[in-house]
Amino acid sequence: MIAFLEQYNIILVGFIASVAAGCATGLGALPIFFTKNISHRALDALLGFAAGVMLAATSFSLIIPAIEAGGGGVKGATITLVGILFGGIFLDLIEKYSPHVHLMEGEKIQHQSSLLKVWLFIIAITLHNFPEGLAVGVGFGNGDIANGISLTMGIGLQNMPEGLAVALALIREKYPTSKAFFIALLTGLVEPIGGLFGVALVQIARPILPLGLSFAAGAMLFVISHEIIPETHKHGYERVATYGLLIGFVIMMFLDVTLG
Repeated sequence: MIAFLEQYNIILVGFIASVAAGCATGLGALPIFFTKNISHRALDALLGFAAGVMLAATSFSLIIPAIEAGGGGVKGATITLVGILFGGIFLDLIEKYSPHVHLMEGEKIQHQSSLLKVWLFIIAITLHNFPEGLAVGVGFGNGDIANGISLTMGIGLQNMPEGLAVALALIREKYPTSKAFFIALLTGLVEPIGGLFGVALVQIARPILPLGLSFAAGAMLFVISHEIIPETHKHGYERVATYGLLIGFVIMMFLDVTLG
């Protein structure tokens, strides 16, 4: 597959890969066509799995390549440190000044309708998908097809439970199944925008590759710690979610090593 993809323009490959990763939100929402009764336990386990996949993808496909691209040693670690912090701060500012609620706050806002809270949750998921698409694009940006494929698979895997969560929230608000599926799919389609931006930017200015990789890593780490893990500890299934995280981490680690 890698040899096949190498014959095409890397920007096109990165864009198509980010489209595929974004479409995984729709794939994750497919179970709503068969059952509406998915327990909090199962969803927390899946979200924990997503957090583990993201954590491994961030570590092995973003942070380590960023250090290497930055020259290794103190220099590479310093560049990566700066990029991670900027990525986290950037996403924090987006959250602070955008109209959405955190996953944990959904049931605490009493003066808002439940439908409005669902839509604010959907906006939050959509916002978080941009840096994930950026990560895929930057992963392809230096021409490393194997690393890009690994990131695409990792982001796609973690998008699936997010798509299911969005679809279930809409089903609970009496949305038709087909419409809930379509909206869940749309939340992932912001990723190609981030993917195109990331791969094009790195191609134009190759020296920013280590900063781009570490920036995407910081943004993803922020999402993992600030949103996904707290949500998995919300309904009393922390242990199940933790095992989900461990399984997601080791699967993504294995995929990264074997594909790389």
